[in-house]
Amino acid sequence: MDSQSRRSFIKKSFAASALAGFSIGRAGAAPASERVNIAFIGIGQRAEDDARLFIKTSMVNVVAFCDVDSAQGPKLRAEYPKVPFFQDFRVMFEKMGAEIDAVCVGTPDHTHFPICMHAAALGKHFYVEKPLTHTFQECELLMAAERKYKIAAQMGNQGHSGDNFYQFKAWTEAGIIKNVTRIDAFMNSPRRWHPWKFDAYQTGEKKPDSIDWDIWTGPAKEHPFSQYLHPGNWRSWFDYGNGAFGDWGPHILDTCHRFLKLGLPTEIDALKLDGRRKDIFPMASTIRFGFPEREGLPACEVIWRDGVENPPPLPPEMEGMSLPKNGKIIYSKDLVFTGETHEKTLSIVPKAKAEALKPKLPNYKSKETRNHYVNFLQACRGETKCKSTMAVGAPLTQVFLLGVIAQRLGGKLVFDPATKRITNNEEANALLNPPPRKGWEEYYKI
Repeated sequence: MDSQSRRSFIKKSFAASALAGFSIGRAGAAPASERVNIAFIGIGQRAEDDARLFIKTSMVNVVAFCDVDSAQGPKLRAEYPKVPFFQDFRVMFEKMGAEIDAVCVGTPDHTHFPICMHAAALGKHFYVEKPLTHTFQECELLMAAERKYKIAAQMGNQGHSGDNFYQFKAWTEAGIIKNVTRIDAFMNSPRRWHPWKFDAYQTGEKKPDSIDWDIWTGPAKEHPFSQYLHPGNWRSWFDYGNGAFGDWGPHILDTCHRFLKLGLPTEIDALKLDGRRKDIFPMASTIRFGFPEREGLPACEVIWRDGVENPPPLPPEMEGMSLPKNGKIIYSKDLVFTGETHEKTLSIVPKAKAEALKPKLPNYKSKETRNHYVNFLQACRGETKCKSTMAVGAPLTQVFLLGVIAQRLGGKLVFDPATKRITNNEEANALLNPPPRKGWEEYYKI
């Protein structure tokens, strides 16, 4: 499909979606007695895990599979031989929109946005893997779409329905976690790009016949097919992924961001960029975020460290202890808390202080589900609300996207949360809302 044909197809398909979503199909809350008819967009690697976890709930009917690479998810497709398969999500919606209640989006970061916008315009609920989007402005538009189309929308940071969510909420409301002034967040596991000895995009490989590379590229910059892009390696490149921030940030800092009401930072400072390359994420980075006073809460700095040998310093309260590979240390005026990632709960250090406070710690057990997938499906059926809506997940994602810009350009960025602009660096400000590839502009209008 040439550029003009692609642009025309998207425009017609997207316009039809917006109109059709409220006249046909099964959009909105389905009766509690019914299963949710779900289509899986992306069925390889992590996306296949998502599909199986949804299926495990026994709350869904699988109605469609979609992946730009027809070689992905062979076992899953073999288990459901009668479920139709598509390579183009737009064709899937055009042909099967009336049979779909919701979609699960497990594609590379740079294609989350157009798929979710298309689904929302049709009135379809969507579950989308983290990080929510590839650019800051895409987050703004998804929040607007959630409000306009009134669909259930969930970001896939699964721990946000787990024990850490309920514990952090209870401890904050009880005043156990209060007056937090610093958070050290760290991701010290090895990354895909660490062994690479090159920077430039790799060329010369023959593209497998199973892949539609135009759809894989979506609204992002176009580069030739390479095993260093697909499958999975796209996360390593600024043009397609969001590095360690996008991969682990939503699992490590989600409850801190939500219950400490961090919002958006005013300063983002690249303190360390080791092994810096033009197109690929650094080997190690230390990025400081400065959050101002808000709603009676003190100013707070979040210091993020990624890289195998880039852990934070141990606080005196952890003398003789060791840190996990990925996690956080939370410093308040009176207490120090340590935690890992996903649903793992916090601990108070040192242990003696934790024991002394034990009688005062509130019970955080809840009858609500600890299953993020069940929470989403219940929301699709109108029984509850999603835990990680766009209103929750988008501002969290935007923090990480600002961090990615600092990783890419270096230096200190000054951000105005009111105007949502980077005020001291025009190149950085332009990266908040880069133009999409020609032919995909229709998705950026609401």
